[in-house]
Amino acid sequence: MRRRNFVFALGAIFLTRSIPAQAQQPARIPRIGILNPTSSSFFLTRVEAFRQRLRELGYVEGKNIFIE
Repeated sequence: MRRRNFVFALGAIFLTRSIPAQAQQPARIPRIGILNPTSSSFFLTRVEAFRQRLRELGYVEGKNIFIE
C-alpha cells in the first residue's frame, strides 16, 4: 500500500512538472487611422457614416476597435 501511494505521488509530481503554464495573451485591438485631405465639415459626415456602419457590424469604439 505504501509503495502504491509513493508511485502515485511520484507520478503526480512528474505530471504537474511536465505541463508548462501558459499565460493568456491579451487580445490585440485593431486600429483604424483616418487621414483627412479636405475640410473637416465635408469629411465629418463621411466619418460619421463609417462609424455608424461599424456599429451596425458589432464594433464598439474603444472596446474592440480604435479609430484615430
